[in-house]
Amino acid sequence: MEHIISGVAKFQKDVFPAKKEAFQKLANGQNPEVLFITCADSRIDPNLVTQTEPGELFICRNAGNIVPPHSNQTGGMTASIEFAVAALGVTHIIICGHSDCGAMKGAINTEGLASLPHVKEWLGHSRVATEVVKEKCGCSSLTHEEHLGLVTEENVIQQLQHIKTHPAVAAKIATDQIKLHGWVYDFESAEIKTYDEATREFKPVKDTYEETIAKEEQ
Repeated sequence: MEHIISGVAKFQKDVFPAKKEAFQKLANGQNPEVLFITCADSRIDPNLVTQTEPGELFICRNAGNIVPPHSNQTGGMTASIEFAVAALGVTHIIICGHSDCGAMKGAINTEGLASLPHVKEWLGHSRVATEVVKEKCGCSSLTHEEHLGLVTEENVIQQLQHIKTHPAVAAKIATDQIKLHGWVYDFESAEIKTYDEATREFKPVKDTYEETIAKEEQ
């Protein structure tokens, strides 16, 4: 905990003064372009990975980067998505999974979650992903790493389907006011793979956003 407190002191002394004007603007409101939905895993930092500043991302985090399908039962994710889309007017939604995901390990082996009943119930929203991989690949032919990787990717695909059921999102998609993006981030290599809906495949971010990256490198 000491390094956390030291970090606060360093932020107030060294970081905040240099960005005081930006923080003063943020004190009066926010206008993020992107709703970034990712896992609660401590190893992933959306602002660090995307090199964005405070106010640029509206971030929602939970175990497994899950988006429950829309229902009449209000939950934190449902309310946050509605607020980001209908009130803040984000124009992009990123759902980002990651390598070595503990939630996806739990989704694969639900028997190991007997002492975590709420986690087990929550990961029911990822069951489609595990069943799709089982049907397509046959888990016995896969290594543990291959199985986990495929479930992680399929989970992102299924959560993209879930978010389309939310009325605010569906309305914006129908009028081309919002775009959805599926990402998987690898801790060890820093590679980000993005989902191509046309081919139902994940490919390196540099291939998907080639023109944008080329402009940045000039």
